[in-house]
Amino acid sequence: MASDVKATNFVAASSPGTAVNHRARVRSINYVSSATAGSIVLKNGSTGDTLLTVVTPAGIGGHDVVIPDQGVLFADEVYCTLTNVTSVTIFHS
Repeated sequence: MASDVKATNFVAASSPGTAVNHRARVRSINYVSSATAGSIVLKNGSTGDTLLTVVTPAGIGGHDVVIPDQGVLFADEVYCTLTNVTSVTIFHS
Protein backbone atom coordinates (compact mmCIF):
# COMPACT_ATOMS: atom_id res chain seq x y z
CA MET A 1 0.00 0.00 0.00
CA ALA A 2 1.37 3.40 -0.92
CA SER A 3 1.23 6.30 1.50
CA ASP A 4 2.35 9.89 1.55
CA VAL A 5 5.85 10.40 2.93
CA LYS A 6 6.60 13.49 4.97
CA ALA A 7 9.96 14.96 5.96
CA THR A 8 10.70 16.47 9.37
CA ASN A 9 13.98 18.21 10.17
CA PHE A 10 15.29 18.03 13.73
CA VAL A 11 18.35 20.03 14.84
CA ALA A 12 20.85 19.46 17.64
CA ALA A 13 19.71 22.58 19.52
CA SER A 14 16.34 20.85 20.12
CA SER A 15 17.88 17.59 21.34
CA PRO A 16 16.61 15.67 23.14
CA GLY A 17 13.05 16.29 22.07
CA THR A 18 10.04 15.26 20.02
CA ALA A 19 10.82 15.15 16.30
CA VAL A 20 7.42 13.84 15.13
CA ASN A 21 4.52 14.44 17.52
CA HIS A 22 2.20 11.67 16.33
CA ARG A 23 2.20 7.99 15.36
CA ALA A 24 4.64 7.56 12.50
CA ARG A 25 6.43 4.94 10.46
CA VAL A 26 10.04 6.05 9.91
CA ARG A 27 11.14 5.04 6.40
CA SER A 28 14.62 6.62 6.22
CA ILE A 29 16.78 9.34 7.71
CA ASN A 30 19.40 11.73 6.42
CA TYR A 31 21.82 13.26 8.89
CA VAL A 32 24.73 15.68 9.01
CA SER A 33 27.51 14.40 11.24
CA SER A 34 30.13 16.42 13.09
CA ALA A 35 33.89 16.01 13.34
CA THR A 36 33.40 13.60 16.26
CA ALA A 37 31.67 10.20 16.18
CA GLY A 38 28.21 10.21 17.73
CA SER A 39 24.75 8.72 17.56
CA ILE A 40 21.08 9.18 16.74
CA VAL A 41 18.63 7.53 19.12
CA LEU A 42 14.94 7.34 18.21
CA LYS A 43 12.49 6.30 20.92
CA ASN A 44 8.75 5.66 21.01
CA GLY A 45 7.99 8.73 23.13
CA SER A 46 10.26 10.32 25.73
CA THR A 47 10.00 7.39 28.15
CA GLY A 48 9.32 4.61 25.66
CA ASP A 49 11.48 1.94 24.13
CA THR A 50 14.46 2.76 21.93
CA LEU A 51 13.45 1.52 18.47
CA LEU A 52 16.39 2.75 16.39
CA THR A 53 19.99 3.66 17.18
CA VAL A 54 22.38 4.84 14.47
CA VAL A 55 26.06 5.14 15.33
CA THR A 56 27.51 8.01 13.30
CA PRO A 57 31.11 8.20 12.09
CA ALA A 58 33.50 11.06 12.72
CA GLY A 59 33.73 13.45 9.81
CA ILE A 60 31.56 16.31 8.68
CA GLY A 61 29.09 15.40 5.96
CA GLY A 62 25.68 14.09 5.05
CA HIS A 63 24.67 10.45 5.25
CA ASP A 64 21.55 8.44 4.42
CA VAL A 65 20.07 5.52 6.34
CA VAL A 66 17.41 3.59 4.45
CA ILE A 67 15.25 1.34 6.59
CA PRO A 68 14.16 -1.86 4.81
CA ASP A 69 10.66 -3.21 4.27
CA GLN A 70 7.98 -1.02 5.88
CA GLY A 71 10.28 0.96 8.16
CA VAL A 72 10.02 1.27 11.95
CA LEU A 73 6.64 2.01 13.55
CA PHE A 74 6.55 4.51 16.43
CA ALA A 75 3.10 4.05 17.97
CA ASP A 76 3.15 7.27 20.04
CA GLU A 77 5.71 9.75 18.68
CA VAL A 78 9.32 9.89 17.50
CA TYR A 79 11.53 11.20 20.31
CA CYS A 80 15.05 12.01 19.14
CA THR A 81 18.39 12.37 20.91
CA LEU A 82 21.36 13.58 18.85
CA THR A 83 24.94 13.23 20.05
CA ASN A 84 27.59 14.94 17.90
CA VAL A 85 25.10 15.19 15.03
CA THR A 86 24.20 18.60 13.60
CA SER A 87 20.77 17.70 12.27
CA VAL A 88 18.61 14.84 11.08
CA THR A 89 15.80 14.74 8.51
CA ILE A 90 13.31 11.99 9.25
CA PHE A 91 11.24 10.66 6.36
CA HIS A 92 8.03 9.16 7.73
CA SER A 93 4.47 8.23 6.87
